Amino acid sequence: MVAVSPGRALQAWAAPAASVVAAGTALAVVALVDPNQAGHYPSCPFLSVTGLYCPGCGSLRAVHALSRLDLGRAVSLNPLAMVLLPVVAMLWARWAARCLGRGGPPRAAPRAIWALFGVVVAFTVARNLPAGAALAP
Repeated sequence: MVAVSPGRALQAWAAPAASVVAAGTALAVVALVDPNQAGHYPSCPFLSVTGLYCPGCGSLRAVHALSRLDLGRAVSLNPLAMVLLPVVAMLWARWAARCLGRGGPPRAAPRAIWALFGVVVAFTVARNLPAGAALAP
């Protein structure tokens, strides 16, 4: 492994550190300002226009529930978001580790991107069908 100067290491970690600060700030706001109370956050524009749930509907309330350590409620509000949170955390850790060594995020395989897209579309369709009512927020 090549030795990295302290200045280069600080520069390499700037983006991952900034993303953690941004995510932590957003989490703190959602933890403190209850999205279940009307008037604190805007409504979902997709739901307002179409009357259908988007893949993100319920995520804000799910993150709020998760900040209160209520995992069951969080999963009931948006199971896809709760399944993807550990995946996002793992991808962030890989990116952060790689930034220090080679300076860039890993590229996602096209198959993985298409598979994720398919899962999101299937989840969106399923939560808007009568049979998928349990997936609705």
